[in-house]
Amino acid sequence: MAHIIVVGNEKGGSGKSTVSMHVSVALSRMGMRVGAMDLDVRQLSFGRYIENRANWTSRAGLDLPGPRYMPLPDAKAFDLPEGPQLHDMRMSAALESLAPECDFIVIDCPGSHTRYSQFAHSVADTLITPINDSFIDFDLLARTDPETGKVLAPSIYSEMVWKARQVRAQAGLKPLNWVVLRNRMGTTAMHNKRKVGDALEELSRRIGFRLAPGFSERVIFRELFPKGLTLLDLADAGGESMTMSHVAARQELRELMQVLDLPDLMVSV
Repeated sequence: MAHIIVVGNEKGGSGKSTVSMHVSVALSRMGMRVGAMDLDVRQLSFGRYIENRANWTSRAGLDLPGPRYMPLPDAKAFDLPEGPQLHDMRMSAALESLAPECDFIVIDCPGSHTRYSQFAHSVADTLITPINDSFIDFDLLARTDPETGKVLAPSIYSEMVWKARQVRAQAGLKPLNWVVLRNRMGTTAMHNKRKVGDALEELSRRIGFRLAPGFSERVIFRELFPKGLTLLDLADAGGESMTMSHVAARQELRELMQVLDLPDLMVSV
């Protein structure tokens, strides 16, 4: 069965689509058959990223490895009224179509609570949750005491993940591998970074996720999107000299792939 990787939280601007694209291309470059789904049916940033890649490589005459994109099937194909059952059927149909032909399926979730996102979390084998390195994003995971900074209780997103874990357990599936990424970390405000880091370490022990460094804030990520490229494509694409910042970013991606600890995978990106 395909290993399902879900990239999700309930807040926009945390870098979910960037993480989804780089993980899916990294897996493709390792020789894996990778499927991709974008559940943000309004913005479709991940889907647009893949579309940009197909268009640019076609014009450039290049054959770069990448994921196979699967949109949700048209709602008109199902004789069901709008609602949860229809959403579940569309998700199930898309996954059933992709799974036999893929080793991995990467699903990018919207920055809000939707039925599609809820479904995706319930079938995830690996969950990647990127968060910006601030207490604003931390509040998505847990509530804290404003005076002491101590974790008081899990928040709305953590509760949804907990329910998804219960669904997996009831279905007899393996436990969810949950990795939280400290994404878009800057080089300043070291005191705040340390406080956020300490709070995340405490929370990881309480609710059971692994903490990992994600991608630093870099201009290159915004520049790659129009062509659908990733850091791994620069040498093949030409016209872009590798800087020390690019090399450091590639190392961040390599470390991320190692931390994910995906099955049957030798990390060599």
